[in-house]
Amino acid sequence: MKQSPLEVPRPNTANLKGRLLYAGGVVGATVIATNFIFNRETREDGGMPVYEREYLNDTFLHTGLGVGIIGVAAQALHRSGWSYRLMATNPWVVLGVGLATSIGTMYGCVATNPNNYVQKYTLWTGFNLAQAAILSPLFFMNPAILAQAGLYTVAMMGSIAFVGATAKQEKYLYLGGPLLAGVALVAVSSLAPLVLPATAARTLLWSERIWLYGGLAVFGGFTLYDVQKVLHHARLAERGIIAKDPVNESIALELDFLN
Repeated sequence: MKQSPLEVPRPNTANLKGRLLYAGGVVGATVIATNFIFNRETREDGGMPVYEREYLNDTFLHTGLGVGIIGVAAQALHRSGWSYRLMATNPWVVLGVGLATSIGTMYGCVATNPNNYVQKYTLWTGFNLAQAAILSPLFFMNPAILAQAGLYTVAMMGSIAFVGATAKQEKYLYLGGPLLAGVALVAVSSLAPLVLPATAARTLLWSERIWLYGGLAVFGGFTLYDVQKVLHHARLAERGIIAKDPVNESIALELDFLN
């Protein structure tokens, strides 16, 4: 029987469940394999001390709150029509203003003493709102796709963070330099559509692949690095060398998650 042109085909529920089970299996296998391969040299101090665990949990709490603020604010901005105005604006203006606002609030928050709660959390909230304003056009996409992407990101970042938290002390801190070089390459590739003509299709295709897959690898590595940096800072804070500041620590993890 031929389908009417006005009839909308229904999704295959069995096929969808199969894909979800397959994705779940891949994520689970990846967690086990990653932990087995990269995490064989476990901590030599008998486990994570209480102070480090509390510091890490506090950092993860702020990270979750920050990502939640970004999601809620981005959806509210999209419903208000902000996304349409943003898409109609010159992309160089959006890039310049967006970077200035994000970097300004981020460095202002990082430079603020953690004892100055009002200024600290005001700048932190401003940073999250700046991210929301830039990311709000994502809600033009199908909500199911966004939910799936969010689920995969949480699974990937959560598993990598687990490896970083339970690995040998300072095992991944050497990654800082190579990761900065990698993120520079990813950032340059993301600017390719703004400077290259549409006729350079092959170059644009490869720049998109570098931006997508290179970004996954680089920011996965940054998650390892940042989690171990949080634990390193926890040990320094416990000895009184630096101030305890989970807000600053959470900004780095938020950027890993979003990128």
